[in-house]
Amino acid sequence: MGEKVVAGPFDLSDRQRYRRKLRQCLVGFMRLLEEERFDRPRNLMGLEIELNLAGYDGMPRMMNAQVLEKIASRDFQTELAMFNLEVNIAPHRLGGRVFDRLAEELRTSLGYADRKAQELDAGIVMIGILPTLDRDDLVSSNLSAVDRYTLLNDQIVAARGEDFMLEIDGVERLECTSRSIAPEAACTSVQLHLQVTPARFADVWNAAQAVTAAQIAVGANSPFLFGRELWRESRPPLFQQSTDTRPPELQAQGVRPRTWFGERWISSAHELFEENLRYFPALLPICDDEDPLRVLDEGGTPKLAELVLHNGTIYRWNRPVYGIADGVPHLRVENRVLPAGPTVIDVIANAAFYYGVVRALAEEPRPVWTRLPFEAAASNFDAACRYGIEARLRWPRRGRHGGTTEVDAVDLVRDELLPLAEAGLDAWGVEPADRDLYLSVIEERCRRRTNGASWQAATFHRALEQGLDRQAALAATTRRYRELMYVGEPVHTWPVGSPEPVPLG
Repeated sequence: MGEKVVAGPFDLSDRQRYRRKLRQCLVGFMRLLEEERFDRPRNLMGLEIELNLAGYDGMPRMMNAQVLEKIASRDFQTELAMFNLEVNIAPHRLGGRVFDRLAEELRTSLGYADRKAQELDAGIVMIGILPTLDRDDLVSSNLSAVDRYTLLNDQIVAARGEDFMLEIDGVERLECTSRSIAPEAACTSVQLHLQVTPARFADVWNAAQAVTAAQIAVGANSPFLFGRELWRESRPPLFQQSTDTRPPELQAQGVRPRTWFGERWISSAHELFEENLRYFPALLPICDDEDPLRVLDEGGTPKLAELVLHNGTIYRWNRPVYGIADGVPHLRVENRVLPAGPTVIDVIANAAFYYGVVRALAEEPRPVWTRLPFEAAASNFDAACRYGIEARLRWPRRGRHGGTTEVDAVDLVRDELLPLAEAGLDAWGVEPADRDLYLSVIEERCRRRTNGASWQAATFHRALEQGLDRQAALAATTRRYRELMYVGEPVHTWPVGSPEPVPLG
């Protein structure tokens, strides 16, 4: 959805024409695979982070257009709501001191953006869900003034045909309705991209699916929404419900949601794009003038614009991506499960863990997805979202006996996945100093059973114990979070509670 689209009415023939173009694109995509036209391995990774704008009082600020004008950098762009921004870090080759370089670039970018936002009495907060968001903040009038967001909202609302129901039963229960997709904007995430060859795509995607629960367990950072304490990672249920085009009757019939974990392991990237066509009607039936098959016949590289746009309206937690760089097509796995924050070192540690463990799992002689039922992976994902660092997950037993067993997420990560991540980073050629620094952050979170979500919850309850009311406690937690975010020490070292403000730099 980062591409520019032009809003306009659609007539009855537009969806049929779009469906025909999608089929053409899928045939073209298959031809590209068969003709081995895709880029060779370059070990490229990329990083995007969605951000929040908040004032010194911890409350959201609806002013992304003004802040972006101040920042004046192509690295920053709008996101769905006026209190959102996104920062994009240029692709890097995995290897050497890549994670230290990423950390330095991110600190520089965020520090600059925050200084510019402060000129407007706002600040940048890197967090999964801003705790101080209220229902009145998440309405259609606060969507960014960009055609693609307005059009997407209108089409999802029209497809659903009624208000969206938000129901999350966690530590507390939230039940409310929304007339727009604006609640989706509360979900600010980190997207990790990995360029892969077609031959390796399925193994990497399956490995990423298998490890999503562990990522969430150690990285959860979204325990609050609309003043309620919900799941430790409340983004996934919120995102699914706030983009759900299915009224209850279609849900009962088993129609797939557009925000989707999936339902099976795969053997090729083609399967995911084909599923997109088979299961999901077009939301934005905008057709390009390109004839992809003619472009292929003439030796060119088709943009497959309809395929790309349709894929961008289906929110898989691990999404296939088709792209073109320097005239050469490539494939990426986009990992979308992690919340933003808490600090730069935490974000980079999450990335190092992901890239390492996915590499190792994808190259195992007995892949985990041949030993773990897909239903167990999906159930693990839900458990990790609900319980975070305290989750218990199903995982294949070691040894010759086979089957699965239930283990504490922290034990699974510490005893099995961190050694795999270490081996995977070695295989990428990452320097041992980089590897050890960032993986030690994950290890310490497991040892202390602490992540962003547990710190937020503990600090909130400490504020309540000190006599603050609920809204004041959430605001105090948000202010303290932002202070510690810019100090920059990893979240497992953060003191619980909200004493006198710490100095920033």
